Amino acid sequence: MANSPQARKRVRQAVKRRSRNASQRSMMRTRVKQVFSAIESGDKSGAETAFKDAVPVLDHMARKGLIHKNKAARYKSRFNAQIRAM
Repeated sequence: MANSPQARKRVRQAVKRRSRNASQRSMMRTRVKQVFSAIESGDKSGAETAFKDAVPVLDHMARKGLIHKNKAARYKSRFNAQIRAM
């Protein structure tokens, strides 16, 4: 267990960061699922709207290091191609 004051502080920081990251990750996954479900249903205008909402979230998560920047780019590229193909 953490005995030094520094170690106790690091534990507190880790708990706080873990909960924040979990919340952010959940929000990102929700946005991605909204785009995916709109594409699957064939709703082009809904897919475009969901995509426009998801892009800033993906960029923010990549900037904060929650996901890799290439993963965000891959999501955006594939969703954009699927929406254009509708």
